[in-house]
Parts: sequence; structure tokens; C-alpha cells
Amino acid sequence: MIREFGLIDVMYLIAAARWTIALTAVAFAGSAVLGLALAILRILPVAPLRWLAATYIQLVQGTPLLVWLFLIFFGLPLAGVSVNPWIAAAVAFSVYGSAFLGEIWRGALVSIAKTQWEAGASLGLSLAEQLRYVIIPQSIRIAIPPTVGFLVQLIKNTSLAAVIGFVELTREGQLTAAGTYKPFAVYITVACIYFAMCFPLTQWSRSLERKLDVAR
Repeated sequence: MIREFGLIDVMYLIAAARWTIALTAVAFAGSAVLGLALAILRILPVAPLRWLAATYIQLVQGTPLLVWLFLIFFGLPLAGVSVNPWIAAAVAFSVYGSAFLGEIWRGALVSIAKTQWEAGASLGLSLAEQLRYVIIPQSIRIAIPPTVGFLVQLIKNTSLAAVIGFVELTREGQLTAAGTYKPFAVYITVACIYFAMCFPLTQWSRSLERKLDVAR
């Protein structure tokens, strides 16, 4: 029986958005850990490690996110490893996101003037100490805009998890549209919820950029 699209459906959509936020948070954390490692490997003076990191990045960036979702969710069970949609989505988004954050943060690191690296070395700092005390603090301001931009894209890309049965905002929207037969109203509501999640991030990024510019 087809029902009317009402307030209770809106509340269900808002409740489903918490899973979008949770998946985004877990995926961003995983992407950040792997991405930082990739960024550092890309600037190390060890050619094999740089090539390995570059190959990983090119491979992941050149493969659609849907393929990674299918590989993990449908491929691992063929190897005897059972995964639920939540784990599959978190791993797929972490792998995919790490390649982009790795390149974003590598670009921020190498954008720092060579003289800054030389100054750190002249003080007897190791490479790790140079990164920690000299390079990374300066590169943060450069990395903030593209990092927040990636985070906004990640929030929207979590909608792809619906194809493996993970019930987040988009999947709940599909179920609600099927039950109410009001796709226009449902997806307008879904779009508004996505906008409500993404817009504050872009505003916060701009505000933080201005504060960092003043602090320089």
C-alpha cells in the first residue's frame, strides 16, 4: 500500500543521515592515516618507496570507487572472508580516499620552500623532526582547503554504499521513495540534508583560512 510522504519519513531520513556521518568519519580517519603515510613515502629519498607509493596512488585513483566496493564486498567472500556492508564500505572508502589525501598532502609538503628544509637540516634536525617542527606546521594552511573539499566529496560519495545494501541517507531515500511513490519530494529532502551537512564544512574552511592568513 502506497502511503503519503510525511514528517515521519523526514525523520527517518534524518536518522539515516547519522550513518552517512559515521561512515564519513571512519572513512576519513582511515584515509588520513594511510594518506599521511603515502605522502611521506612520496617525499622520502628512497626511490623504491616513492615508486611503490606512486603506483598505489595511480592504481587507486584510476579505479572507480564502485569497483572497490564490489571487490571488497563481493570479492572477499570468494576468498573465504565474509564482510558486512558496513566494513566493506569503510574499507573501500578508506582505500580510495587515501590515494587522494596522499596526493593532496604530498603537494602541500613539497610546496614549502627548499630553504625551509635546508634550515631544519642545518639545525641538526632529522627528517622526522623537520617534518614535525618545520614543514608540517607550514603546510597545514595550504592543505586545509583541498582537504575540506575532499571531505565534502567523501560525504556525497558515501551514497554509493547504497549499492551494497548499506542503509545510509541515499539508501533510506530509495526505500522511502519506493514506499511513498513520491520520489521528487523524497530526493529533494535528501538533497537538502546533504546540503545541510556539507555547507557548514565549506564555511568553516573559509573561516579557518582567514584566521590562518591573519596569524601568519
